[in-house]
Parts: sequence; structure tokens; C-alpha cells
Amino acid sequence: MKKETILEVIEKELEKQLTEVDFAIDWNTKKHQFEIIVALFAENKAQEAIEDEEGILSEEEVIEFEDAILFYTNESEEIDSEEYLTTIYFDKKKGLSKEWIHEFAVYFNDCLTEGQSDLLDFLMDETIETFELKWDDSVFEKRLETIKTNTFVSYPKY
Repeated sequence: MKKETILEVIEKELEKQLTEVDFAIDWNTKKHQFEIIVALFAENKAQEAIEDEEGILSEEEVIEFEDAILFYTNESEEIDSEEYLTTIYFDKKKGLSKEWIHEFAVYFNDCLTEGQSDLLDFLMDETIETFELKWDDSVFEKRLETIKTNTFVSYPKY
């Protein structure tokens, strides 16, 4: 029987938890890292001009907001953490546990649910100047404290 890998377990868990959000997993085999990319959508009823972080204005009826989480295995690699919602280092040989992945997916869904609400507030309330998703490492770490057992899954071989 073929052993499951981190990517397979994460995809299955995200499919269970992220029922209202589009996501994709982008695996960079050379750098031994992968991104989970999510997209939130919201109706811009008033077709307000929205400026993104690159300074591009959009008056589209539906606004799409993308963000990503980076999983990486090389601690010495220079990563621009500002480009991601969060970055997560893991040991390539050890992998991640199914229980850790489950808690990650549940917390990520909570962040995205709150983010969807915040995005709608941003579009409706002119006093809110910026929108971004929020990830709180301390909240996530507290959730991880509830894990009692660890069933590790490995990084995929290619």
C-alpha cells in the first residue's frame, strides 16, 4: 500500500475544511517547498475603485483577493515573509503529523471565514482603509497544544 505524503494529506484536509474558499497547492520541487494559495471573492456592489498593493485600481463588480501560505524545508533560504499570510518551516525528513495538518486546516478555515467577513466590511465601510487576512501564530500554537498523538506523513519523493 502506497504511503500518503504531506501534500496528499493537506489537500484532503483542506478539501474537508475549506468548503467556501477556492484553493490551490503549488509545489516547487527544486526548492522543496509548497504554497497553499487561496482566493476570496466579494461583490463590489457600489463598484468602488479598489487599489491593490501594486497600486492597480479596479472597479470590477466582483473583487478577488488572493493570499498564500508557504511551507519550506530549507531554514537558510531567504524568504520574503511579507509576501505570505504566514510561512511554516518543517523538517523534510520528519514531515508533518496528520494531527498537526488537521489543526492547521481548521485554523486556516477560521482565518479565511473571518477574512471573508472583513473583506465584505471593507467594501461596505468607507472608513476602513485596508484589508488583509490575519494569521495569529500564538492562537495557532495554542491549538497545537491539544494534540496528544502524532502520526507523521513524509515529504513526497519525486
